[in-house]
Amino acid sequence: MTADALDPPMRLALDLAARARVACPPNPAVGCVIVGTDGAVRGQGHTQPVGQAHAEVMALRDAAARGHPVAGATAYVTLEPCAHHGRTGPCCDALAAAGIGRVVASLQDPNPRVAGQGFARLRAVGIDVQVGPGAEESRELNIGFFSRMVRGLPWVRLKAAGSLDGRTALPNGRSQWITSPEARADGHAWRARACVVLTGIGTVLQDDPQLDVRLAAAPRQPDLVVVDSRLETPMNARLWHVDRRRVRIYTAAQDTARQQALADRGAEVIVLPDARGKVDLAAMLRDLARREVNEVHVEAGFKLNGSLMRAGLVDELLLYQAPLLLGEGQGIAAIGPFETLAEGTRFEWRDVHRVGPDLRVLARGLGRGGF
Repeated sequence: MTADALDPPMRLALDLAARARVACPPNPAVGCVIVGTDGAVRGQGHTQPVGQAHAEVMALRDAAARGHPVAGATAYVTLEPCAHHGRTGPCCDALAAAGIGRVVASLQDPNPRVAGQGFARLRAVGIDVQVGPGAEESRELNIGFFSRMVRGLPWVRLKAAGSLDGRTALPNGRSQWITSPEARADGHAWRARACVVLTGIGTVLQDDPQLDVRLAAAPRQPDLVVVDSRLETPMNARLWHVDRRRVRIYTAAQDTARQQALADRGAEVIVLPDARGKVDLAAMLRDLARREVNEVHVEAGFKLNGSLMRAGLVDELLLYQAPLLLGEGQGIAAIGPFETLAEGTRFEWRDVHRVGPDLRVLARGLGRGGF
């Protein structure tokens, strides 16, 4: 079923889920719309920040606040109602207790603690369940959650801004600003939806960025992850000047005094060396998944970008391209040189969009979306 062919209540439920996207991680973004037997909307809601109510409970509360009965009504929900006691109670039980007669859900929850059990419990009490409408859009909204549940890895999106000829900085390292204010604001909106922003020590030392969300609505700040093999993060860096976020530093160095100093500054230091004395990037991503990180938004230099690319750890590219030629300079990622075209990493286009005077290109690794 195409997006245009969706029933209006499911279209509304997906729109509600999209609104929840920046506020609810690590939980999935879910929308719910309750429709009476007369076709009128009785209540609606979406996932709240972590620890608060899920979409189904919010829709039931909305219906109650409006004085609308929901017995026999249909609940359109963009993900299987949960069936376990986590930070909140099971949503399938809340729907059943309210007397909902039918549930139309986009797709099954990949969380092993749910994984069809919500549907089974609804059917066991006589509630009709239909699954499928809006599945692709719901999955895309929650690509990081699905990645973490299915692969045990977060979804890694690498952002870069460059010129028409692929230069992200001049040979002297200067890069501010190749792209427009509109592109920078759009990039902040993509930061806002991630669980963490990841950068490297080279970027910290050269640019001294804050890497927070300032140019877009941000009900929460994504955590910051710094790949710093030798624990060189300065104690006076601007990255410390952001309230309401955690800083994690992944390192290969066993330096108790330096680790303690960074911990005193507010960082969590995780030692994960590889055989070459660098940070084990694959192990780092697995560790982030264990910490309930769904999406990793990478804003780093060409060296760390290249390391991630060579290790096959980048799922998606978010590229902003200015109508500008720069000639010599730094590229997106330090990969190659290759002898044949077949050695390159191929992506598939997902979206091309005009942002101010620039282009935003979203490209996904071949086969990545299917995990």
